[in-house]
Amino acid sequence: MIEPRILTRAAGATIAYHAHTGKSPGIIFCGGFNSDMTGTKAIALDTHCQEMGRAFVRFDYFGHGSSSGEFKDGTIGRWKDDAIAVLDEITEGPQVIVGSSMGGWIMLLAALARPTRVAGLLGIAPAPDFTEDLMWEQFDGGVRETLHRDGIYLEPSEYGDEPYVITMQLIEEGRNHLLLREPLRLTCPLRILQGMADPDVPWRHALKIAEAYEGDDVDITYIKKGDHRLSEPADIARLLHTVEELANNSVAD
Repeated sequence: MIEPRILTRAAGATIAYHAHTGKSPGIIFCGGFNSDMTGTKAIALDTHCQEMGRAFVRFDYFGHGSSSGEFKDGTIGRWKDDAIAVLDEITEGPQVIVGSSMGGWIMLLAALARPTRVAGLLGIAPAPDFTEDLMWEQFDGGVRETLHRDGIYLEPSEYGDEPYVITMQLIEEGRNHLLLREPLRLTCPLRILQGMADPDVPWRHALKIAEAYEGDDVDITYIKKGDHRLSEPADIARLLHTVEELANNSVAD
């Protein structure tokens, strides 16, 4: 296994990443909440970009995977800053940012911060504002009381043996980065792949993103039986086709 490269951040924090050079625009993959850069979609994109001779970067946020820090200390703002650092310090030229679940929120925040660097966006079950709309607003009184009292709640996960660590800091800091309460001032092409059987991000959430998005070049693909991960072979094929189409169209433009 190839060891990841390391990008050093402020106060000695480190971001682990894998990258290779190639033609433009490059692709950056932003993973989901409590996931890392070794997942099925990240590896598939890496392999595809190498075969196509296209530049590619995948990385782990603070407190994820091989990067430094404790997951419980992470926030949306911290992870946004990680993505911007990767964009600024590891990549060159225009980029198509691919964001899975929470990564869809991070990609939008990064694009808002660096709009001239972004050639296109591809969200896979993108979950902007999830800490408020899909967590806090859905929590019952007992969970909210636990968070207020203890500052932490352990939510059972369908994707592994370990529970998700939800902190009050995550919820409160996330409110500084909410996007869907006002127009989303981005105009680059946006593509969304969304499973209609997704138990974590309701399919209507994609419509909220499209409605808020200022640009007109927005396409949503709904997969009727698709789950949250969208990692089945047909899902991966759709992902690779969509990202290559986005990249090629940006060159044509």
